Amino acid sequence: MAERPHELPADRVVAALESQPTGLTSEQARRRRAEHGENEIAGSGGRSPVEIGIAQFDSVLIWVLLAAAVLSVWAGNAVDAILIAIIVVANGIFGFVQDYRAERSLESLRELAAPTAAVRRDGEIREIDAIAVVPGDVVVLRGGDVVPADGRLLEATDLEVDEAALTGESAPVSKSSDPVESGTPIAERTSMVYKGTNVTRGKGVAVVTETGMKTKVGEIARELAATEETRTPLQDELDDLGRTLGIGVLVLSAFVAPLLLLRGTDAVQAALTAVSLAVAAVPEGLPAVVTLALALGVRQLAEENALVRRLPAIEALGAVDVVCTDKTGTLTRGEMTVSRLWVNGTAVGLDSRDADANVHSDRERLLLRIGALCNDATLEDGGDDPTERALLEAADRRGVDVDELRAENPRTDEVPFSSERKWMGTVHGDVGYVKGAPEVVLSNCERILTARGPKPLTDERRERVETTIREFGDDALRVLAGAYREGPADANDLADELTFVGLAGMIDPPREEVADAIAETGRAGIDVKMVTGDNVRTTRAIAESLGIGTRVLEGSESVTRPRKRRAMTGDGVNDAPALKNADVGVAMGIRGTDVARQASDIVLLDDNYATIERAVERGRGIFDNIWKFVAYLLSANVAEVAIVFLASLYGYLILPAVQLLWINLLTDGLPALALGADPESGDVMERPPRDPDRGIVGRQMLGLIGGMGTVTTVVLLALMYYTLEGAAAVTPYTMTMVFTGFVFLEFAGLYVIRWLRGTPTVSNPWLTAAVAASAALQLAVLYTPLNRYFGTVPLGLADWGLVGVVLAAGLPAYVAVAALVKRFDR
Repeated sequence: MAERPHELPADRVVAALESQPTGLTSEQARRRRAEHGENEIAGSGGRSPVEIGIAQFDSVLIWVLLAAAVLSVWAGNAVDAILIAIIVVANGIFGFVQDYRAERSLESLRELAAPTAAVRRDGEIREIDAIAVVPGDVVVLRGGDVVPADGRLLEATDLEVDEAALTGESAPVSKSSDPVESGTPIAERTSMVYKGTNVTRGKGVAVVTETGMKTKVGEIARELAATEETRTPLQDELDDLGRTLGIGVLVLSAFVAPLLLLRGTDAVQAALTAVSLAVAAVPEGLPAVVTLALALGVRQLAEENALVRRLPAIEALGAVDVVCTDKTGTLTRGEMTVSRLWVNGTAVGLDSRDADANVHSDRERLLLRIGALCNDATLEDGGDDPTERALLEAADRRGVDVDELRAENPRTDEVPFSSERKWMGTVHGDVGYVKGAPEVVLSNCERILTARGPKPLTDERRERVETTIREFGDDALRVLAGAYREGPADANDLADELTFVGLAGMIDPPREEVADAIAETGRAGIDVKMVTGDNVRTTRAIAESLGIGTRVLEGSESVTRPRKRRAMTGDGVNDAPALKNADVGVAMGIRGTDVARQASDIVLLDDNYATIERAVERGRGIFDNIWKFVAYLLSANVAEVAIVFLASLYGYLILPAVQLLWINLLTDGLPALALGADPESGDVMERPPRDPDRGIVGRQMLGLIGGMGTVTTVVLLALMYYTLEGAAAVTPYTMTMVFTGFVFLEFAGLYVIRWLRGTPTVSNPWLTAAVAASAALQLAVLYTPLNRYFGTVPLGLADWGLVGVVLAAGLPAYVAVAALVKRFDR
């Protein structure tokens, strides 16, 4: 229809839809179903499993590794090729599982559909499958129903609908059949009901205006389908690294082989050396170390109530500089709590955690009594209204036995709450109690209860109550008033001649641990913004108490395409596109819809902001570990290439192919993998967020790689010349000394790199064990029959003394290089 139904009178909407209040006929419904289709959320037609599988290998680093595997097979090094293949396949399988689950995010929208709907067909009410609802159908809604389609209300009796999943509003919305203004936002269109929302109270009748993909939920489904998956900084950086290494490998292979041939090296040996150097330059273990580091972080976060759905997201969270977070349940406890009582002349502050709070006067106890008796909630299930639950729990925590109180004061009559009246009343024998909106309750009162008994409600006393109501509101409290009447004949007598008792102020209080968590992320250079659809005054008061200040975005300001490096939290269907498009989407596990959880990267199992702070810390620690591994590996690779290249200029083939591959196996193997288990350094949350545009190989790493690589090259070439003693060709002894010196220098360099990133030396027992195991493997190729396959000879004590001299020269030089580059930006 051309005109918007929420702004039109109900009869005009019915006429525009060519329907009538008694509903459609079966024949009309059949024709409209054929015209408009099923009332369901269509699938996205997303990637097939084959496409998802192929995408796992769409990475430059993976292509380089596969090329390295092929070269290894050609060079006769099948073990290295098999290792590379296992790494690539394992990473592909893991990525496939994660991406396949992500593709199901749109399918989760189907779960919001009501299985059945009550409609008026052929002049009678029928229960039909919700999928068969069509535009023009007249649906009947009752408490507990899920709205089957978007509709314009024709009738509404005390109707309230929970629209949090769609709009972000935490409180149920009172509905009416009266039209609203044309510019009214969705959250305030009280004349409309929307597909997938829940009726919490009352009853209503609505004519269906939109079904299926034309509903508001359907619009979100289309937006979610059009939202492209974002790549994390780490993914982009690893691709850049793989591209650089790939080019370097090609250049190296094309240059070294001819050079060796010119120096008289055998053609086969020259080709094998070139291939070995090319393979040595590729970080075969990088995908495995990245996966291990991320997997360990995932396991740790799972124990801390954060479920990571997409591995790279945990590292990406460590790089964000803005967190846009929900208020309700994330920064706050997610439950209304009575925080303050007021009776004439006296204000009492209540702490929901303190059962001994200062409730000491009869008037205060009476106010709690009214809140417990004039109340439809129970302590067991909490009822449908969070404010009623809060009143009940306040009375219970202050020593009121609610069950006993209700048993001794049975309800004999009542006036149910309605959005028109804005108050509720109950009669208990010879007394009646009323609670509701303070302005309305006050207008029906003639007296006020003071410390000396009931007194006339003079203008002065009325002004005092109204001033207190405003003060409660200024403090972001939701206010209810309580009153009573002696000897009412029935519930109809509760509309006037009441005695005003007092006010109860309620709020969803901040979580205790959140203020410290926000302060910690602030010190880490992360800007925290609160995104909410709630009352702005309430939101800003919570923000001020948590140290967020004025950094608050209303729901209408919540962007679906956030700026670079932003983490977004959300729980509703309407949040799903923003969660999917954010650098890191964080969904709520308790309050969150399944759609939001499936569109997210991380799910908070406790809906707590403090968990985000811990995840940021984990993410930064993971990046540190990956940084250390890349620096460790590339510094070794640079030294390997430089030593072989420079030695070859003088006709020496100092490290044959098998020894180069063995060095790579030891450095890419257990020690590198153990780096993934390194704990976070103490200053990880004191640094500003890293700039992903600068890449993982920044100034500090380049300086470290170049400096350590140079030290290793100089020291080992000096060792080579010393042990050659002027010989024209490299002897097995010289090769063994350089080979062994290289391995142990790398172990020393590993600990220097960890020191540079602030990691305590003995903080990782896995690394200690890995280095010991790798050292044992090196000894095995020297002192067992394996030495004939590696071209090595056993070393004596004097030789080990010389290796010690090499370490004594190299280690201080490494430390000096690290101290120098430590001044560079990370």
